Amino acid sequence: MGRFIIRRLLLAIPTLLAISFIIFAILDLAPGDPTGNLPLTIPPEVREQMREALGYNDPFLVRYVKWVQQFFISEPVNLLETMLNNRFGSPENPITIGNSEERVRILSWATRSPVMDIIAERIPQTLWVVGLAYILSILIAIPIGVISAYKQYSIFDQVGSLISTIGFSIPTFFTGLLFIIVFSVNLQWFPSVYNTVHEVTDWESFVVQLKQIVMPVTVLAFFQAAQLNRFTRSAMLDNLNLDYVRTARSKGLSERAVVLVHVLRNSLIPVITLIALGIPGIFGGAIITEQIFRVNGLGQLLITAIQGADYPLVQTLTFMFAVLIVMFNLIADVLYGILDPRIRYD
Repeated sequence: MGRFIIRRLLLAIPTLLAISFIIFAILDLAPGDPTGNLPLTIPPEVREQMREALGYNDPFLVRYVKWVQQFFISEPVNLLETMLNNRFGSPENPITIGNSEERVRILSWATRSPVMDIIAERIPQTLWVVGLAYILSILIAIPIGVISAYKQYSIFDQVGSLISTIGFSIPTFFTGLLFIIVFSVNLQWFPSVYNTVHEVTDWESFVVQLKQIVMPVTVLAFFQAAQLNRFTRSAMLDNLNLDYVRTARSKGLSERAVVLVHVLRNSLIPVITLIALGIPGIFGGAIITEQIFRVNGLGQLLITAIQGADYPLVQTLTFMFAVLIVMFNLIADVLYGILDPRIRYD
């Protein structure tokens, strides 16, 4: 297993470099300029100075190498420096790694601030809404899928399959708008807009936070749980009638042990793939749902960056999602070997 992980990590390096080059090249070909959103009253020579300061006039390969260096070296070093200062440093004696003043970071064309700082501000909102919805969907979908497969063609299975089909078929923008009309406009139970600046300081503010995340979390959890439930039920049905299940029952094992220990463990392999590949989507944010409920998460940030032609921000966000996908692919492969002893990588 250890050699397999090392091989996959070494293979991930050229994979990520190729992905980064493709992302950078595609966005470099797109029309856009660092000074495109500035007022027309700014003189051309000032615009040219700004392009030069941002490195926009450098050759393509030079800009790409600088961006890779900033992403893999400057930003991680700055993150480590910030963490050390938060824990051990002080304003009088800050901890520095190298020459922090000369360290060049990835800057947003729109705000002229470091891209990673902008992303760090949006991550908590995304984790509150999208992350909570994903966890809730897993906790709901897997038990329902297991029971539906074990009680195939029962009333529970038919109702569960019907709800899963509806949840998987209806897009989130329709469900979101429907929830807003019913629960915000007509019943006025929950707010229709997510208040990003709200802070949880006491019980009352915690209740307010719960009320404003109920609808976006429910919309996302309903859609994701429907998909996971279908996969779990299908995988369970594939394993319930196999020979090893009959052997386990003939040994006198209880039905609970047969289903939960033997069948569920082997059935989780395809489900783990779906869950692992869906986790990067948490950090990417549910773009449509975030737009509907005005959640200022990473998905909404990506849409804003694309609309404003803020290509450094788009490049960094897109590549971060690619890194997460490669990483969780590796995690899914490792979990295969843990769930199924027949799988060996060495």
